[in-house]
Amino acid sequence: MYAVLDIETTGGKYNEEGITEIAIHKYDGHQVVDKFISLINPEKAIQPFVVNLTGINNKMLRTAPKFHEVAKRIVEITEGTILIAHNAQFDYRILRTEFRRLGYNFERKTLCTVELSQRLLPDAESYSLGKLVRSLGIAVSDRHRANGDALATLKLFKLLLNKDLNKSIIKTVVRAETLGELSTRQLDIVDALPSEMGVYYMHNKDGEIIFLGKSSNIKKRINQHFTKSGDSARKLQKETKKVTYEKTGSELVALLKENEELKRNRPKFNKKGRPKLFSHGLYQTASEDGYIQLFIAAINAKGSTGLITTFSSHISAKKLLQKINIDFDLCDKFNGISESKDHCLKSGKGDCKEACTKKQEASAYNERVMEAIQTISLANKSCILTDRGREVGEYSAILIEKGEFKGMGFYNLNHQINNIHILESIITPMKSDANTTHIIESYLRKRRVKKIIEL
Repeated sequence: MYAVLDIETTGGKYNEEGITEIAIHKYDGHQVVDKFISLINPEKAIQPFVVNLTGINNKMLRTAPKFHEVAKRIVEITEGTILIAHNAQFDYRILRTEFRRLGYNFERKTLCTVELSQRLLPDAESYSLGKLVRSLGIAVSDRHRANGDALATLKLFKLLLNKDLNKSIIKTVVRAETLGELSTRQLDIVDALPSEMGVYYMHNKDGEIIFLGKSSNIKKRINQHFTKSGDSARKLQKETKKVTYEKTGSELVALLKENEELKRNRPKFNKKGRPKLFSHGLYQTASEDGYIQLFIAAINAKGSTGLITTFSSHISAKKLLQKINIDFDLCDKFNGISESKDHCLKSGKGDCKEACTKKQEASAYNERVMEAIQTISLANKSCILTDRGREVGEYSAILIEKGEFKGMGFYNLNHQINNIHILESIITPMKSDANTTHIIESYLRKRRVKKIIEL
């Protein structure tokens, strides 16, 4: 649990500043569950340059509550949370100073979005909150006011959580929450999980990820882990002290995220090494007469060159080949569907282009073959796949350049994906390999994404 906050002060000498405004958003990693926003009467004058910066003046604060009147609310909303702030050292120092004046020792763990941004956004030109969120295309209002800056920090923190593929933020948080053995029953763990699409992480008492996976129903999947029998399952159940998760909205995002994070984190209960997700491929070759012919073969089979796309089984490959033969009027004989010796069974029936009898020229036939290949392969394509996001008003974006998967991210506004510089900033870079290509191509064959934007 996080408490994302921002504080505006009077300015003045170090440790003599007073709070003029505070905003706290209690965030569970997925949504805001509580918030507190208030002007504060600092009982001292505000520095003129601060008035010009924030727009908060002494007159506005005369009837505002004093800090001791809101102190209990601040303690309650931050209880059991980690404080998140942009330059957290400043906000935490100001809060502790105010509580110390009341004779109360206020202690919370903190995470600083400046430090996280420096690690996860190393190419940013500036790490000031205003310039950083502007470069990421994050909409901000009321800059230099507590709630405006707290909301900007929250949006930035969401993006940083998504970019943290090594899960160092989550591991740190879980480690802080799990000192010693957890007493929470497995049933309580399951009850706290959503029945939604996403990636889940099972942690041991040290916060390390010992298993991760993808599911369309996280609650149901974790329940299955806890009720499964077998030695390995029982060991996982015994070592699991906490389960965290990240909603993705899109199944394609979940599949790609799982693939990337398995390579990076190598959890002890997942299979060692990431095996190929496919066993067969659709290939192309050319006949002596120049006709492009398609055929199915096992991956790495002898003589198999000209790979077009991959499949998890021979059956799924054959189904697609039969489909594109129909959709693009391709020859069953050329593509191995028909076992006829001379020509395909459709020849002479009026619904055949007569390629196998050579009545149709190779160039005209090959044009349709290449059109079919274009619909099932990412080769040389540059585009953005947009799909569902994690919440209403948000969308996911998957970037592909020249046939290679480059990464993915989430956006709220169209200009974030229409501007290539902003798009590259919000995208979390990921490594393209044969598995990512298989995941994307096989997904697009079976399901639709929201939109495909050609670049």
